[in-house]
Amino acid sequence: MMLETLHGEFELIKDYRDGFILDDFNKRYLDVFDIYPYIVGDYASGVLRIKGFTKNGKTNNYRLIPDYLLESCAMNCPYFILKNPNFNPNKKREQ
Repeated sequence: MMLETLHGEFELIKDYRDGFILDDFNKRYLDVFDIYPYIVGDYASGVLRIKGFTKNGKTNNYRLIPDYLLESCAMNCPYFILKNPNFNPNKKREQ
């Protein structure tokens, strides 16, 4: 399902326990996440945490998302996985 946000369109891949809340996402998303093709959001103590994952690489590879959810998130916490069809790995951060 495609979602329209203040930061562009994203494909919602997984929405576990209704973890995707548009208003929270719009408030927490930063432009630095534009370089990632996959974005995971989870709630810890009622606060949305966002982490980006790459298509290749050793540390943030999207294949490691299940490990991240198991090791870094509270058990059974609400979370979502988004695919960013407009990601730009060469985007530079504005100073």
